[in-house]
Amino acid sequence: MGIIEFFINLLKDPRGFIAGWIITLGPIWVYSPLFLIVFVETGLVFFPFLPGDSLLFAVGVFSADGGGLNLAASLIVFYAAAILGNTSNYWIARFLGHRIIDSGKVKALTAERMAKLDHFFEKYGGLTIVITRFMPFFRTFAPFIAGTGHMNFGKFTLWNVIGGVSWVSLFVLTGYFFGGVPFVQEHFEVIVLGIVAVSVAPAFIGAIKGALSSRKKAKETGVAADEDELEEERQMRQELSGEEDRS
Repeated sequence: MGIIEFFINLLKDPRGFIAGWIITLGPIWVYSPLFLIVFVETGLVFFPFLPGDSLLFAVGVFSADGGGLNLAASLIVFYAAAILGNTSNYWIARFLGHRIIDSGKVKALTAERMAKLDHFFEKYGGLTIVITRFMPFFRTFAPFIAGTGHMNFGKFTLWNVIGGVSWVSLFVLTGYFFGGVPFVQEHFEVIVLGIVAVSVAPAFIGAIKGALSSRKKAKETGVAADEDELEEERQMRQELSGEEDRS
């Protein structure tokens, strides 16, 4: 099974995968793949598409009485995965950030997303790390951008802990308290896809607004949108380099 196919199937049926892992690995080692998935989503900028929200919700369902998982253990494991993942992402960016950006290998790390995160950092400061926890793609890129020069490590760690604990607690506890409701049990797959849709919606809406804004700006200025974006990206990289040198 290819890696992409695996994660697509995990996204569609996290309950089935977790149930299989509990049977195969047992109630202790089952936390290994769960930890790894959340760590990789938040810790490696190359994997922003992993199903973090729906996985946390499903784990919360299995953490209820008789589900095979323990609530306290689930929370601790995911707190660690989320916080350590972001920390890894920060230090990768600290040492290799501009090389990765310049290589163009991370297609999801577009100039538009970088500009949006720059705007978030300017407007909200460290709170950006908390806000983007609840936004797929952006939660992977926010610690990466922070590591390229937006924030010192001490301040980053404070917001990282707050964001990681808030994100994990919300989805795991929601699954724990509401996963046993008959309606949720009967429509589990639909609810999981709904969680994904709600999570992705802000990024999707932002992309549409950005595209419309670029088209409008191109008409008003007579400058092609892609040329304008390239110039903005060039200026952004110069600013990030300057900030990194100062730090």
